[in-house]
Amino acid sequence: MKLPSHLYLDKNNIPYEAQSFSPETEKGAANVARVLGFAERQAVKTLVFQVDTGERVLVMLGGDQNAVSGNLKKAIGSRNIQMAAPEVVKETTGHVIGSIPAFGWQPEGFRSFLEASLVNEPILGTGAGQWGEEIMITPENLIKASRAIVVNLTDREKSVIPENS
Repeated sequence: MKLPSHLYLDKNNIPYEAQSFSPETEKGAANVARVLGFAERQAVKTLVFQVDTGERVLVMLGGDQNAVSGNLKKAIGSRNIQMAAPEVVKETTGHVIGSIPAFGWQPEGFRSFLEASLVNEPILGTGAGQWGEEIMITPENLIKASRAIVVNLTDREKSVIPENS
């Protein structure tokens, strides 16, 4: 079964591996990682935030990570941000919370952010747009596919913009 996210990657010649798991699996990155046999850190959470300007952004974190509020605000460039409500997520992405692909739906100019530590993982898993379907992809190809800006969202001690970027 080819979902729009698979077609997007195929069209852009971005390598990936499609994997399936039981749709009966309980929601959450940790559960997907467990059933597919990879580390929770490698299961990418795709979170949509709303900015007071009306902008919406995608934030990608490892399944076991949480963003430091100050880092997130600095990366986005606004002090007034909040998680988007489920209906706003659906309107923005075309997908329901739980299996939002990291790519393929963003209009031109849409900003996506990837937690910098994830570039050190050999492979990452992201939702394919339908619960029960996962896309395994290298960090480099995830960045390419999502046009992500790599930023430090989780370490208070480090600069938000990584030194080597």
